[in-house]
Amino acid sequence: MDKIAVLALGGNAIIKAGEKGTITEQFANTRASLGGVVELIRQGYRLAITHGNGPQVGNLLRQQELGEKEGIPSLPLGVLNAATEGTMGYMIEQSLQNRLLLSGIEREVITIISQVIVDKNDPSMLNPTKFVGSTYYTKEEAKELEHKLGWKLREDSGKGYRRVVPSPLPQRIIPAETIKEMVHEAKIVIAVGGGGIPVYIEEDNTYEGVDAVIDKDFASSLLAWNIEADLFVILTGVEKVAINFGKPEQRNLDYLTIKEAKYYYNENQFPAGSMGPKIKAAIDFLERGGKEVLITSIEKIVPAFAGKTGTRIIH
Repeated sequence: MDKIAVLALGGNAIIKAGEKGTITEQFANTRASLGGVVELIRQGYRLAITHGNGPQVGNLLRQQELGEKEGIPSLPLGVLNAATEGTMGYMIEQSLQNRLLLSGIEREVITIISQVIVDKNDPSMLNPTKFVGSTYYTKEEAKELEHKLGWKLREDSGKGYRRVVPSPLPQRIIPAETIKEMVHEAKIVIAVGGGGIPVYIEEDNTYEGVDAVIDKDFASSLLAWNIEADLFVILTGVEKVAINFGKPEQRNLDYLTIKEAKYYYNENQFPAGSMGPKIKAAIDFLERGGKEVLITSIEKIVPAFAGKTGTRIIH
C-alpha cells in the first residue's frame, strides 16, 4: 500500500500579510500552495489536506459586527468555522483538481465539513485566551460588548481590547473513519479546516456546537494519527525550525529527535503563538506511532520533499 500523509496548510498562506484578502488573491495563493501536493503524489503518497482559517474567520467576524449595526442577525463562531471549511475547501478542491488535471494525474478530491468533539469542561472554556477577529475596542466598548453580547474581551499588546474565545483540545474527529477509508482508497480529502467545528456531547449523547476555535495543528496531528499517516507535513511561514529565533545566536535545525524537541519546547524556545503548537502537535503525532514530521514553508515545499531543506522531526 502507498504511504499516507497529512499536509497542513496555514491560513496565512491563503491570505498573506499586507493583502486585502480578496477572493482573487486567495485563489491565486491557493493555486501557488499546491505544488507540494503534486510532488507528494508523485512520491507515492495518499493524502489528506488540512488548513488554517485565522484571517478568513477574522474577516467573517468583522462582517458580522458590521451587519449587526444594520440589523442583520450575526452568526455564532462555530457556524463561521463551518463556513470557512466550505469556502476554503472549495478553493483548495477546485485549485487542486485543475492542478492535477494539467499534471495528468487522476485523483478524486473531496472536501468534508468536519465536526470535532471537545470537552465542555476543558480549562480553556472557563478561561478563554485565544484572540479572534481583527477589531480593537476601547475599554468602554469592550464592557458594552461583554454586557450586550456576552463576549469576553482582553487587552492585546497595548493596542486595545480584542475578543477572546476558548481553544479546547480536540478529542475526536467525528468523520475520522470515513476520511481514513477515502484516503486509503487514494482519494484526496480536505478535512478539519481551521481545526474543525468544535462540538461537545450533551448528557443525552447528542452534539452541540460551541463558540470556540480548535488549534489547526493539534487537529491535524489527531487526524494524521486517526488515518494511520506515515508523514505529517506542517507548512508555516519559515523554511526551518530555529532555536534562539530572531537573536544573533539563532540556529536553524535540519533534524530534531522527539527528545530534543521536548527539551527545546520545555525551554520555551518555541512561543505559544507561533511555533509552539506545531512542535507540540509533531511530538503528539510521533508519540502515537507516526514516523516523521516535516516543517517548512510553502515556498520551499518541493525542495523540502527532496531532502534539501526544512526541519524533520523523527524518533
